[in-house]
Formats: sequence, C-alpha cells, structure tokens
Amino acid sequence: MGSAASPGTSAGLGPAYAAARARLGLVAALFALAALGWLWTSREMRGMDAGPWTSLGSLGWFLGIWVVMTAAMMLPSVAPTVTLYTRITKERSPLSPWLFTGGYLLIWAAAGLAAYVVGAAATSWSGGALAWSRAGHGLAGATLLVAAGYELTPLKDVCLSKCRSPLGALLGSWRDGLTGAARMGARNGAWCVGCCWALMASLFALGVMSVFWMAFVAGLIALEKTLPWRRGVTLGTAALLAGIGVLLLVAPEALPRLTLPAGDSMPMG
Repeated sequence: MGSAASPGTSAGLGPAYAAARARLGLVAALFALAALGWLWTSREMRGMDAGPWTSLGSLGWFLGIWVVMTAAMMLPSVAPTVTLYTRITKERSPLSPWLFTGGYLLIWAAAGLAAYVVGAAATSWSGGALAWSRAGHGLAGATLLVAAGYELTPLKDVCLSKCRSPLGALLGSWRDGLTGAARMGARNGAWCVGCCWALMASLFALGVMSVFWMAFVAGLIALEKTLPWRRGVTLGTAALLAGIGVLLLVAPEALPRLTLPAGDSMPMG
C-alpha cells in the first residue's frame, strides 16, 4: 500500500547516498595522506633531532619536509572543512576538493618559507649570539611564552573561530570554479596560519625535527579545533605552553623528551 512511493524515494536517495559516500571516501583519503605523511617524516627525520633550533638544512630539503609535515599535522583537522566545501559547491569536478586542499597547503608552504628566511637571516646576522649556550636558551623559553600569550589574544580567537566554524568563512568569500577552489583553500589556510603560527613557532623552539614534539603540537592543534569548550581549551593550551616555557628557561634538562643541543652553534639555515 505504501510501496508506490518507494521507487521515487529510492531514486531520490540514490544521488544523496552517492554524494555522502564520495565525501566519506574523501575524508578517508585525507586521513590516509596524513598517515603517509607521518610515516614519511618519521623516516626522514630519524636521528636528526638536535633539540631547539635544529638545523633546517637546504631550502629545498626543508620545504619538502615542511609541506609533508604540515600535511600530516593539519589534514585530519581540516578534513571537515574540505568535505563541507565539497557539499555546498556547485562545482562537481573531482579535482575541486584537491585544489582546495592544495591551496591550503600552499599557504602553509609560504609560512614555512618565511620561517626559513627568518631563521637563516637571524643565524647569519647574530654572529653566534643565538647559540644555545648564549641567547638560544632564553630565546627558546621566550618563544614558548609568546606562544602562550598569543593563545589569549583576540586575533587567535577570531582565527580559531573561522577554523572551527568554517561555513560563514566559506560563504563570505565564495569563488566558483576550479580556480575558486584553490583560492578558497588558500584563504582557509591563511586563517589556519593565523590560528596556529605561534604553536608552530614553539615547535622550532622544542625541536622541529622531533617526531615527539611534532605529535605534541599536532595534538594541541586538533584539540583546539575539535573540542567543544573553545575558551577552556585555549586557556589550557596557554597554561601548558607557559609551563614548558618556564621549564626551558630555568631547568631545560627537566623537560621530558627534549634533546639539549650539543656544542655552541645554532645552524638554522
């Protein structure tokens, strides 16, 4: 008796089911890429952790490591935004979510390039003053304290709100087409850099080639973007970063899993 409606219902559910399955496949692919990134960076960085201000090597090598590392750290937390974009866009090309992701990672690559330039310039101009046994020790602790302070700023709050609730940010800067997908991904990446730059700076001060500290920072980023108690999470993150910063200043040897630099050099570039 009610079966007459079932063919139409099934026909209507077919496209919706296929779209939902495609989005689920996209999330799985993003998480798989993140897992591959963790495996690759773990292998490439094995034995390279020299503690705070670890050498960044050549520009090309560092940027390669940086892009894969940020993909491993960020793709799980940005996956909901990519799937939201895929759900609301009229562009049905299978390339659009990947161009969105590519634009996002491009902004993080630019952030890595800026970090490399700043590190190389500081090393070149300091004349050894930034060695761990001199100012490098204090600079590492100060970096963690600055990162803790940034957690409490209005700018952090605004950027984090865009990352946690991206619908308004997407609709407010909508661009159609494949080029638009890349531009929107880049815009989302810019919000993410604004949210997380201080946490990533703290990674340099703890050991940018340390898988442990990489996982630590990635965990903080994921918690900030996903847990419902936004203000409570940022306050907790600030307190944790401040505690680590104080330990770096007064008793770095008491900080677990921290590799203390050997020698007097600070070869960041």
